Parts: sequence; C-alpha cells; structure tokens
Amino acid sequence: MTRNNSGLMYKYIKNRLLSFKWAITGMRKLFSNHANAQIHLLASIIVVLLAVYFRITVLESCILVLCIGLVLSMEALNSAIEILSDRVSSKQDNMIEHVKDIAAAAVLLSAICAAIVGGIIFLPKVYALFF
Repeated sequence: MTRNNSGLMYKYIKNRLLSFKWAITGMRKLFSNHANAQIHLLASIIVVLLAVYFRITVLESCILVLCIGLVLSMEALNSAIEILSDRVSSKQDNMIEHVKDIAAAAVLLSAICAAIVGGIIFLPKVYALFF
C-alpha cells in the first residue's frame, strides 16, 4: 500500500469512528432530554431483566432485541422530527402538526407490536410460575 493510500485509509477510518461519536452524543441527548425515550428505555431494561430471569431462548432474545431496537429507533426519529419541526416553525402549522402526529403514531404502533410480542413470550412463563 502506498503512502498516499494509507493516509486516505486512515482518514476514512477516523471519519467513521467520529460518526460513532456523534451517534452516541445523539443517544445521550435523546435519553437525557426526552421523557418518552426515558420511559421506553426503562421498559427495555425491564424486558431485558425479565428475559434473563426467565432464561428465554436465543430466538426469543433476538426477537426482543429487534423489538426494543425498533421502538427506541422510532422514538429517536419522532424526537428528531419534533425538534426539527419546532425549529422550522414555532407557530401553529397544520402540516407540521400532521407530520408530528404521524411520527408519534409510528412510535405507538411499534410499541404496541413490541408489547404484543412481549406478551407472547412472557405471559406463558409468568402463567407457569403460578399454575
């Protein structure tokens, strides 16, 4: 590898690593400044603790990880849309309200689906504890 190519590779890798830094900063902002994201994060922690307690299967774990990732990602996108919308216009704007409502609906739909999946996985295990 020539010296010029190694310099380009170093710069490329450095830029990729910096992109992780910005993403982690975004996660910190999301979970420290947005109450709904904090609620979803708490629910996710509870689900993980239940998964460990009930010793769920690898497949069930994968499904839960996907559900948690989906809900938290939807919450992040919803928060970003709300912040950007508020920045674009501080006045009442029907189109912006429409967009914000649909983004909130995406979070709700993903949370409902995740709750259904959680019920399918955990309810039989909880039932077995008592009966």
